[in-house]
Amino acid sequence: MARKAKRDLTVEEQLARGPMDLPLLMLAMLLLGVGLIMVMSASYATAYYDPKTDSPLAYAFAQGRFALLGVAVLYLVSRFNYQYLRGLSPILLIISVVLLVLVLTPLGVANKGAQRWLRLLLVAGPTFQPSEIVKVAVILFFASRLCVRDKRKPTKWTKRTRLGRTLNFVEKIGLMELLPYIGILGGIALLLLKEPHLSGTILVFVGGAAVLFASGIHWGWFVSGIALVGSALAVVVKFTPYMTSRIMLWLDPWSDALGKGYQTIQSLYSIGSGGLLGRGLGKSVQKYLFLPEPENDFIYSIAVEELGFIGGILILGLFMMFILRGYWIALHARDRFGALTAVGITTLFAVQVFLNIGVVTNLIPNTGISLPFFSYGGTALIIQLAEVGILLSISRQIPAPKQD
Repeated sequence: MARKAKRDLTVEEQLARGPMDLPLLMLAMLLLGVGLIMVMSASYATAYYDPKTDSPLAYAFAQGRFALLGVAVLYLVSRFNYQYLRGLSPILLIISVVLLVLVLTPLGVANKGAQRWLRLLLVAGPTFQPSEIVKVAVILFFASRLCVRDKRKPTKWTKRTRLGRTLNFVEKIGLMELLPYIGILGGIALLLLKEPHLSGTILVFVGGAAVLFASGIHWGWFVSGIALVGSALAVVVKFTPYMTSRIMLWLDPWSDALGKGYQTIQSLYSIGSGGLLGRGLGKSVQKYLFLPEPENDFIYSIAVEELGFIGGILILGLFMMFILRGYWIALHARDRFGALTAVGITTLFAVQVFLNIGVVTNLIPNTGISLPFFSYGGTALIIQLAEVGILLSISRQIPAPKQD
């Protein structure tokens, strides 16, 4: 019996099987590798003195397992045609919002005064943070809606009534178009602030705003939004003693050197003691219970202490090349949806790196934002590698350069 002939691939399938962007993949793997080494070094003392662990390498082994799972997710996502994400984005957004709601129920898991986690099986198993999922969901949903923004026809209201004239004015200045996106961001922000999760709220706004800006929303709305948020924060800081003390502590952490300013001071000591070439890999002093939780948000301080100023600059250089490559993919993407998605994801990485480095160097107040690929944590690492997979999927469909 003759074998059945193979079906010819469609144009969509051929495009989805193109070569992935190797520079981005190599940079991501380099950052992941250096990050795993630094987690192993930074977490050694914490794991050694943790009664819940049986090995000083417990945290490193756990992060290694997360990394292996994340790389598998990266590979699968990179092989997935990102065009299908346009249709799946509303479902993903709804699921992520439902998970955020579940976090605030008795099913949520609390830790250190915050309730941000869910059990993987809701009642048992390891925990994960739905806030990491919602960041990607917002970017994909906004990109799927805004990629067809040019086809949107302004709604015309009757001019005979005051309400109609008002709605026409709102439509004319572009506010009517923005209202659904503002509503989505506001609703998610309320859920995140209930946890509370300020850093997650900031990143959700950053991802959404990046896609809105890249889609062509007038820059005046962003200036107005920043001014409004800045004014609101100034009022809150002025009339809230807690926030006032936080700002004063940021300006002078030595005013409470053994209290709330302790972590910042130890971070600065760690960075300063690294010198030009560092103490040497694994030879940090601050990680021995001086700097609280050195494997998490302040892992860059340990990296600079052990690898020195040059090592710290090289790490930032890798991040810079990774971010520039992400924007390169956005500029060369096959379609508007891919371009907007790549802009949102790349901007998310860029802002996370900036805010984390800003906190550990006391450039900005503490926001609790982790360093991508470096900070200890399973959910964040897996989602970050999945985001890289989406960028690689977009890169597979970049049109080949025309030859003369």
